[in-house]
Amino acid sequence: MLLSRAVPVIMRRVGACIPQPYQRIGYCAAVRIPAGTCTLVCMKLHLLDGTYELFRSHFGSPPRQAPDGREVGATYGIIASTLSLLASPGVTHLGAAFDSVIPSFRNDVFPGYKSGEGIDPDLLAQFALAERALKTIGVVVWSMYEFEADDALGAASSRFVAEVDQVIVCTPDKDMAQLYGDPKVVGYDRRRESFMDAAGVVEKFGVDPGSIPDYLALVGDTADAIPGLPGWGAKSSSTILGHYKKLENIPLESARWAVKVRGAEKLCATLRANMGAALLYRFLAQLRHDVPIHENLDDLEWRGAHRERFTALCDELGFGRLVDRPARWQDGT
Repeated sequence: MLLSRAVPVIMRRVGACIPQPYQRIGYCAAVRIPAGTCTLVCMKLHLLDGTYELFRSHFGSPPRQAPDGREVGATYGIIASTLSLLASPGVTHLGAAFDSVIPSFRNDVFPGYKSGEGIDPDLLAQFALAERALKTIGVVVWSMYEFEADDALGAASSRFVAEVDQVIVCTPDKDMAQLYGDPKVVGYDRRRESFMDAAGVVEKFGVDPGSIPDYLALVGDTADAIPGLPGWGAKSSSTILGHYKKLENIPLESARWAVKVRGAEKLCATLRANMGAALLYRFLAQLRHDVPIHENLDDLEWRGAHRERFTALCDELGFGRLVDRPARWQDGT
């Protein structure tokens, strides 16, 4: 790690995710001090799930209209939330990914995959606006059309993990748990203020991070419209995959299963008859790490909001209460 890039921060214990005797978040080096806190010199990259944050703002913030009558409440919420994140200690490098359109290459492979159907038009209309707004506050935005935002976050994590002490993926999405097998990558649920590492994945899902796509193939994922296999629930899936790890390792005769599962014969018959579908569902759940990421790590350093552009945006959208919120401006003030 380059000490010229390091940012000293004081971290506090966050729930059971932090093992004893050292209090830490993820796997940054820590030095124990008597007060029970630790001082970290830690280069961290934060990756923001812009799509999730926009949905969270839409459903968690009150409606708000721009002077021209447009609904902009979700955009206001995501900007306020992101500025708060950027004002937090240790948040120096940030990239955000959005599903600029909801359909992706996965819809070509599986027509039943999630689409924009049923999404509030007032929310859909704010996707491009939210991306533009984040750029005015100086955040690098990856706009996804063929791929999904999750793929961009996975690709960025793989791209930059060797250059930092820790990658913090800001999302609660369960499919992102497949990234947390790397000890330098952790998930962060901003709403619950909780972290998840590899041990947390096993505790919550009963499988290793590398088995998450296989797990979702069996149990399904309603958020992405992956149906899963009939009869396969969380308990049976975690028991089997906890032992066999991958779908193709599961014997197709229940008598050969090395672990006991209620209804094993029926579950095995379902898997045997639907293995092709299960492998397809796993493919859908696997993150793509080949998304083009053209920026380097220095490009992701937050240098402040663009004063003129952000002020103009606030005037356009009626965000007067946010105009002085950025903790830093790119003109150095």
